[in-house]
Amino acid sequence: MNRSIRTTARAVAATGLAAGLAFGLTACSEAVDTVDKAVNETYEVTYEVTGKNVDSIQFHAGGGEAMNPKIETVDKPTLPWKKTVTLRGIMPAAVMPIAADLTGADVSCKITHEGKVLKEEKAEGLVTAGGCIAESPIGG
Repeated sequence: MNRSIRTTARAVAATGLAAGLAFGLTACSEAVDTVDKAVNETYEVTYEVTGKNVDSIQFHAGGGEAMNPKIETVDKPTLPWKKTVTLRGIMPAAVMPIAADLTGADVSCKITHEGKVLKEEKAEGLVTAGGCIAESPIGG
């Protein structure tokens, strides 16, 4: 009898934990959406990608929401590649060069805002994807 009570108690606790976790994630997402809508300030960043053997570049282009930004893709970019975009609120700046050729990839990316480097990364050799992600400078 005690065993079935313990099993039932564990099941109830696990269900409560799962429900609490789901509620917590939903609440967190809703909080981010609320802040994102409240912060209408925009900021400009410049993405730069250099190197060789880059097949495509994906980047946050400024549309969408902070938790679900619009991502644009440039296929077969000419390097060095540079793009300036306007982002809003707490949306992070992100640029992701993708190299399918695993031999000889040599990639670097940089995100700048008002002349200041927010993030810079470099990868050599066996690279399938790399990138730079920087927090929004608004409110920071």
